[in-house]
Amino acid sequence: MKFEILSSEIILQGRVFEVRRDRVRYPDGRAADYDIVIHAGAVTIVPIDGDGNVWFVSQYRHAAGETLLELPAGTLEEGEKPEFCAARELREETGYAAGKLRQLGAFYVAPGYSNEYMHLFLATQLNHDPLEPDEDEFIQTEAHPASKVITMMKNGEFNDAKTIAALSIARSYLEGI
Repeated sequence: MKFEILSSEIILQGRVFEVRRDRVRYPDGRAADYDIVIHAGAVTIVPIDGDGNVWFVSQYRHAAGETLLELPAGTLEEGEKPEFCAARELREETGYAAGKLRQLGAFYVAPGYSNEYMHLFLATQLNHDPLEPDEDEFIQTEAHPASKVITMMKNGEFNDAKTIAALSIARSYLEGI
């Protein structure tokens, strides 16, 4: 099937993303507008310490209107490689650096309206090495035994899609701890 972009324009320039409106012709000749969130991409990290605990961040998410328990994550800076972003975000959000950082996969966050592509990393051999958090981040950290994390997910204790996706991808590793 052939979809043709007839026109594109940026209709909003935000701090972290922009919104682009595309006019698209369908294979049957009809046309429609799509508003697309354009995002630089991001990372999320499953950090596991030497005691078998997974580290999470708890932070207020204004769009959700509540505080969510999530895996550490962050947006790629211009030209930044995902593994460098993951190492930086882990230190900023949890205060730990990873002695070993391994990419487990990647996925689109919400492909129906955004091009945001998230890279997933497993961080092990953690050592205390904090960086200053971003000025707009008010984060608390908490650790849970890896053996309990999958049960927490099954019980609906996580409402954040990237956390659920990342834990699902890392499940076999978590169950082996």
